Amino acid sequence: VQLQASGGGLVQAGGSLRLSCAASGRTSSSYVMGWFRQALGQEREFVAAIRWTGGSTSYADSVKGRFTISRDNAKKTVYLQMNSLNTEDTAVYLCALDLQGRVIGTSPPRYEYWGQGTQVTVSS
Repeated sequence: VQLQASGGGLVQAGGSLRLSCAASGRTSSSYVMGWFRQALGQEREFVAAIRWTGGSTSYADSVKGRFTISRDNAKKTVYLQMNSLNTEDTAVYLCALDLQGRVIGTSPPRYEYWGQGTQVTVSS
């Protein structure tokens, strides 16, 4: 499985960005795709995730009401719409895939596959 993320960039506080992550290769029918982020000098933290079958979602408290995760089944692509961005959202954003998908996990070790990061910088 390969994951290709895109959509990062520089945006002013209060602005919006949409990230995309396309999966290729062999996947199961019940996998979970998630977004994590890692700011400079900090640990990787969970942002949001979605179960491919059924579309159940989970969000970190820090992004609830501002970020929306969605998927396009046909394109095997997950999106992260980020609104009302603030400087604390500045980080490298990484998409990840849990092939087993038993639960919507928030811990990085649950995810076996990772894409390259995409930088999101929010200026004040």
